[in-house]
Amino acid sequence: MQPEQVIAAIRFDPLLPFWVLITLGVLCTAVVALGFWRRGRGTWLRLGGFAVLLLWLMGPRVVQETRQSLRDIGLLVVDQSASMQVGDRSALADKARQDIEAEAAKLRDLELRTITVPEGGNAGTRMFTAIDKALADIPRSRLAGTIAITDGQLHDLPKTAPGGAPLNLLLAGKGEETDRRLRVIEAPGYGIVGRSVTLRVAVDDLGTNGRGGPATLTARRDGQVFVTDSIPVGVEQRIDVPITRAGPTVIELTASPLAGEVSQLNNRAVVEVNGVRDRLRVLLISGEPHQGERTWRRLLKADPSVDLVHFTILRPPEKDDRTPLNELALIAFPVRELFVDKIGEFDLIILDRFQNRGLLPIPYLGNIASRVRQGGALLMSVGPEFTGGTSLASTPLGSVLPGGPARGNAVVSGEFRPYVSDLGQRHPVTEGLAGANPPDTGDKTPSWGSWYQRVQPGPIDGEVLMRTPDGQPLLALNRVGQGRTALLLSDQIWLWSRGHQGGGPQAELLRRIAHWLMQEPDLEENALTARVVDGKLTIERRSTEAAPPGSVVVTDPDGKTTTLALREERPGRSIAAVAAPVPGVWKVTQGAQSAYAAAGAANPPELADLRATATIAGALARASNGGVHWLAGADVPDLRRVEEGNTASGSTWVGLQRRHDHVVTGVAALELLPGWMSLPVIAALLLLAWRREGR
Repeated sequence: MQPEQVIAAIRFDPLLPFWVLITLGVLCTAVVALGFWRRGRGTWLRLGGFAVLLLWLMGPRVVQETRQSLRDIGLLVVDQSASMQVGDRSALADKARQDIEAEAAKLRDLELRTITVPEGGNAGTRMFTAIDKALADIPRSRLAGTIAITDGQLHDLPKTAPGGAPLNLLLAGKGEETDRRLRVIEAPGYGIVGRSVTLRVAVDDLGTNGRGGPATLTARRDGQVFVTDSIPVGVEQRIDVPITRAGPTVIELTASPLAGEVSQLNNRAVVEVNGVRDRLRVLLISGEPHQGERTWRRLLKADPSVDLVHFTILRPPEKDDRTPLNELALIAFPVRELFVDKIGEFDLIILDRFQNRGLLPIPYLGNIASRVRQGGALLMSVGPEFTGGTSLASTPLGSVLPGGPARGNAVVSGEFRPYVSDLGQRHPVTEGLAGANPPDTGDKTPSWGSWYQRVQPGPIDGEVLMRTPDGQPLLALNRVGQGRTALLLSDQIWLWSRGHQGGGPQAELLRRIAHWLMQEPDLEENALTARVVDGKLTIERRSTEAAPPGSVVVTDPDGKTTTLALREERPGRSIAAVAAPVPGVWKVTQGAQSAYAAAGAANPPELADLRATATIAGALARASNGGVHWLAGADVPDLRRVEEGNTASGSTWVGLQRRHDHVVTGVAALELLPGWMSLPVIAALLLLAWRREGR
């Protein structure tokens, strides 16, 4: 813009000291006063002469500035939060932005700066926070105003308009809208298996002024409907959800749509409840005392989720040394209570070097086998006692065990190192054990310590996860009915806990075996799992099969399906990932297996109310001399310039103020009464006064 010269001020540069000017002023005043008192002719002329004289001596000067005008700065704010993606709001916002930027480009005295408001996470739409950051680079003297393109759902409303300049709201909608939302008031993150958790929810109708009717609430657990009910709007409801298994249970809640509502995006909510067992109860029966007995006790007592009941048989029944019964044990061995009355309360029964010497009647051993078939678990760690006529394999327990001892002398002595089988490298119980035989290297010798005794088994019915170097089974797992069993064909694992030859992963291996037996979801060997984290759906397929992983079918909350190829991450585990931007329940299917994942709203405050509204920020805009304009069904308001203090909004236009800010590029001081002009005037006035008095 062209510079201009303006008179900025008048200043005085006295030709004499200030006290001299005061003295002259007093003398001149006295002479003029005397003339007026005597009514002398020429007094007015003398007064004029004295006045010009004193004014000239004060040195008046005109200060002239050369000014360069600065362009005013307007701020255009475009809301790009999640609620602006509803309907055609994004298209309306883009058109409004383009039109306003085009009009601003035609104004030579205006600079328009455009900023966007991104997602605010759990804090909602932080539009005014973004404005404050932009204003940090804009001088307040140049701020012409703010134009915000939004839906009005703002979560950081200030008390005054930004920068004290007019604020105009361009709302992406036709007017005040209605919306129905499903609100989860309380949802527990964990639930005890076999019990129910209670959800507290409510359905709200926004913008209806109470005109909406009842809503239909539908609840699904892992894709299956278990509740459908008509409920009043605005009233808290309680829903009891049974937790039937360990691991995540995905619960989807859906409210029926409201006629004319802006979107059904917030008519549903997803809750994930993690099922946990209430104190896993383990019964440990140790037979003949041996050095590894303490290993089991330490392992199980160290797990805070395990409630351990442990009995040790210190002396076989056939040994009779006339010791009084009250000195043999602190309490009598509660055989009937454990194996008849309360056997159904134990999740896992461990028999450590226990043999059939008549201590447990055959029917009681049959009760253990029945408990396994009904969903219990049995773990046996065996040594020489597993062979011969007293072997438990010859009792009803043999029907649920993965195998029994070989005929003849089945006890094999000699140093060997346990190997993880090919199947074991893909099974969660033994995959990735520290020191195991690496599957991708030439040398597959384990680095852990040796064992020195094992039992040669007969035919094995189950999965063999660990073998001897010559391929004989060492650890076998099996599923029987609804339960599971495990057979460790050596009693030497305690050597690892003592650090023999560097030790081995004894605690981790036994922990995995115990938790697999108790059907913990994380150790399922053939499972399909899915979870959503940070807007990304991650799929994991665990399988003990060596076949290629194949693909899965992903169904999003809107019912759209996508086929994804799985990628083998390591033996037994394949993964895939895809973006999950839509909140709700995502279903993953492969064959007969299905998995569900809960995708919550990325910005819960933003989606809590999806209406386009002026009720939140409209009063703030009007108080700043701005206004509110609806974009749907109308033209984008024209852009005008208004003077400071005037209204910056009309029915079809929005205004940005003229601030008239400038920088001074030059200053000049001009004498107002130069001597060549002042002295002749003074002399003429005094001469005229003298002549007037002389007549």
